[in-house]
Amino acid sequence: MSDEHLSASLAAGAEDGEGRWAFGTGFEDPLHGVDTTVPDGVDAGALAALCLALGDDALVGAQRLAQWTTDAPELEIELALANIGLDLLGQARLLYARTGQVDGTGRGEDDFAYWRDADAFRNVRLAELPRGDFAFSMARLLALSAWRLALFQRLAAAPDPVLAAIAAKGVKELAYHRQFAADWIVRLGDGTEESARRMQAGYDEAGPWLGELAADTSADALGGDAAGAAAELRQVWEETARAAGLTVGAYPAHSGAGRSGERTEHLAPLLEELQSVARAHPGAAW
Repeated sequence: MSDEHLSASLAAGAEDGEGRWAFGTGFEDPLHGVDTTVPDGVDAGALAALCLALGDDALVGAQRLAQWTTDAPELEIELALANIGLDLLGQARLLYARTGQVDGTGRGEDDFAYWRDADAFRNVRLAELPRGDFAFSMARLLALSAWRLALFQRLAAAPDPVLAAIAAKGVKELAYHRQFAADWIVRLGDGTEESARRMQAGYDEAGPWLGELAADTSADALGGDAAGAAAELRQVWEETARAAGLTVGAYPAHSGAGRSGERTEHLAPLLEELQSVARAHPGAAW
């Protein structure tokens, strides 16, 4: 399955009368026309769980980025963050579609995004923390994008061709996300006394959550290599800190409980914001 085939399916027309909340309306299954049979030897349960978890990371992360709309320091930054959020929504959409196919339920992206409560989500908890200031948002974006990029580079060779294509498609997007965050961290860390203070605070707030990312082994069964991804994340985190003049502390590590369903108190209000319109008007279409 080619990347072009996967991308082209995003723009395919929906069946008459079908509307979706995600990405507006006029879209059908993003994997329409693609052979979605689970290959022999691939554990369907593990594949579904991984796609769901990675989709949740992307959806929740995108929603946090959306909170910068009309509130970013500059219009150019606002547009960049909106586009990064849209990249993540696109990844979530594909991953949710694959989950619904593999787990046998036939659920689509809207079912996963809008009709689950917080305790059913499996995202890493760093993604659901409050937006914070711009410095913290850049620290979080660096951590999540560097870690996700390392995973996607490995998952591009996954034994499931659909997951492999989704990962390969996301690599270029995530490389930009990582670079955008790193550039701003260096700019703020090497800026004024106040910007450096706030950037250090953002690093210190996000740093302990790197332990949860490093502890996540959910992708290993499909070629994700958690240890390798964790090493790359740590390298990017430390190199960016050095370039920005920041200190990387001996952070106490949070465990990887997000994947097993443990949530912070911040996810439920975020989902209420995300899901309110769809739940207020179930089945509606534009």
